Amino acid sequence: MATGGFPAASSGATPPVEDSALDALFASFAHHPRILIAVSGGPDSTALLHLARRWRAERETGPDLVAATVDHGLRADAAREAADVAVLAARLGVPHRILVWQGAKPAHGIQEAAREARYGLLAAAAHEAGATAIALAHTRDDQAETVLFRLARGSGLSGLAGMRGDAVRHGLVLLRPFLEVPKAQLVATLEAAGLAFACDPANLDPRFARPRLRAMAQALAGEGLDARRLATLARRAARADQALEAATDAAEATLHRSAPEGAEGTSVLDAAAFATLPDEIGLRLLARAIGRAATEGPVELAKLEALFDALKEAMGAPSALFRRTLAGAQVSLRRGALHVSAAPPRRDDGPVASNSGRLGPRVLGKKGPRS
Repeated sequence: MATGGFPAASSGATPPVEDSALDALFASFAHHPRILIAVSGGPDSTALLHLARRWRAERETGPDLVAATVDHGLRADAAREAADVAVLAARLGVPHRILVWQGAKPAHGIQEAAREARYGLLAAAAHEAGATAIALAHTRDDQAETVLFRLARGSGLSGLAGMRGDAVRHGLVLLRPFLEVPKAQLVATLEAAGLAFACDPANLDPRFARPRLRAMAQALAGEGLDARRLATLARRAARADQALEAATDAAEATLHRSAPEGAEGTSVLDAAAFATLPDEIGLRLLARAIGRAATEGPVELAKLEALFDALKEAMGAPSALFRRTLAGAQVSLRRGALHVSAAPPRRDDGPVASNSGRLGPRVLGKKGPRS
């Protein structure tokens, strides 16, 4: 049965997941007393429920497993598919809940909104159940699509690292045991076990970006850009990103200065030392400071880079005076220090900040920043 995804790297029938592989796949599960398994009813998550239960059944001790299915209410078949998951969970002896996305749905960006709603509902259910982690069934194919998706949108190295196997969201660890497993192997596992699964037509809908990328998979694989190589790129990017984050930690510890009295919440860094940092480390350090002070949501990388370039240019000037705002954070240079704090309230006639939190148009002159 075709389920989408990238073609296999080699020809021949795909074998199911063997019992001997389960301990390695679910090694991260052993660190949690209770885990919520997110099961949509599709092949990947159905295989996750089936294999996790099989792994747990062979162990004397281990985490309690509970499951949940989100009914987004976007398709007529969604309620039936959620009920089918409930039947399977009951057969496997795993407690299960159906979570319904209530309220009005947006006319645009429906997939993004549905994803945010899904994480919120799953997190609430996990906390209520006493779980410390949510298990998600993202596969190597999903990782490959994520890398392509982020590459097409101009992501930096952190984005190209793809999905992490132990990320944290809503205070819960997100476990992704299948990031190195191809979707075809999970389908083969379900077929060998005689387990049915649902196919979401949205996964083939060309109105959405990921199905369009999926449709390109055969041609990309023909050029050598298959899921395995894209997942390898993500793994290498993650390794480099980890090293850069460690270097940024060290730089932050060295450059940090105490904030002036009455300026709690302000990040203060030694400007002269900041100017000598490699650009990538300086950019990450600036991003951290802005992220702590920002009031207008995540910072776009391109805007952050533009601000960083302007800051570096200002640091080369004799006066070294600078003030800009980004995402509700104010970045300024004064008396040999780089200050990052929440921006003051906007003024209609002020040239420094705009209604969208974009970079202000100028570096301030010798009079310095306005009070």
